[in-house]
Amino acid sequence: MAKTWLMSDRAIMTRPARGKTRQPAVGKVTYRKDPLYPRVARAVATILERGKVVAPVDVLVAMGLLKAEHLEDWRLGRVPYLERVIHCNLPRLSRLLRILRFHAHELKLVPSGTVYMRWGKGPMQRLRFTKSGDPNLEEAYGRHFVCPGKGPFPRPTTKEASE
Repeated sequence: MAKTWLMSDRAIMTRPARGKTRQPAVGKVTYRKDPLYPRVARAVATILERGKVVAPVDVLVAMGLLKAEHLEDWRLGRVPYLERVIHCNLPRLSRLLRILRFHAHELKLVPSGTVYMRWGKGPMQRLRFTKSGDPNLEEAYGRHFVCPGKGPFPRPTTKEASE
């Protein structure tokens, strides 16, 4: 239940009840205004300086939300699902994946589905990203973004630089 109170003679302020705050939905028009966008953009730029493929797990490592050791443990099958070792709540993680998708589209990176299989000895097993196994989320985590062409990724030009 939302609380309403009078701020002044003309302004009425509405605040969600305690613990019920929500970020607005991330869309293709609003994703650049999200507080996570600058961190995602920096992480993607860092990854593209080294190679031509941007993977969500690499973005999480670059942002400091996932330790490289935990990623390796997951790939070796020591962790049942990746979300267990990511230092971020699930709604924020979902927003991050959407922002990454929109940003990759803006950079004209080509999406490519990838299946993660367990490393090491023993039977080949498909790795899980989520506890629930939701196919949409599993696909979002496994979607890599590839720079088209043979050369290195061209640095994005800013509007200020072109004017």
